[in-house]
Amino acid sequence: MKRLLVVNMLPEDDPAVSPALEALGGAAEELQVIHAREKNLRPCSGCNACWLVTPGVCSIQDGYEELLKAYLACDAAVFLSGTALNFVDFRMKNAVDRLLPLATMYIHIVDGQCRHVPRYDRKLRFGLLYAGAADGAYLNRWMERVMLNLGGESLGARPISEAKELLVCI
Repeated sequence: MKRLLVVNMLPEDDPAVSPALEALGGAAEELQVIHAREKNLRPCSGCNACWLVTPGVCSIQDGYEELLKAYLACDAAVFLSGTALNFVDFRMKNAVDRLLPLATMYIHIVDGQCRHVPRYDRKLRFGLLYAGAADGAYLNRWMERVMLNLGGESLGARPISEAKELLVCI
């Protein structure tokens, strides 16, 4: 693995972050960490400008463009997320919703299911490490579906304490 991107949605001083970054750093020649809380990312407004008006560019100007560019420059990306109500927290959900510019509005059939046509010739590979209580099987399935819709590959979802186990998928 050459370039690994870690998108940290947790507070930088969260005690689970450092061990996870150390574990993930050993798997990559180049590790880029983006602390997303500093970006104050806003939720998707559903305007579809990233599809219709400015293809591939989100209309919300809040620093998310840096993340979109980083996704395209890495070999794999891992999100560090908190949880709420047995699912990812709102910050992670916002980040996934804002992945929309990586796809086009066009749909094609893949294995009998409708999928967005990817905007770029890059197979995205994303994984999730979550801190807190959550339904791991459901989060795994969710990541699979997100990546399937983007034409990418899921690296799975695991508790943040299992960062080393995620490395097997990377």
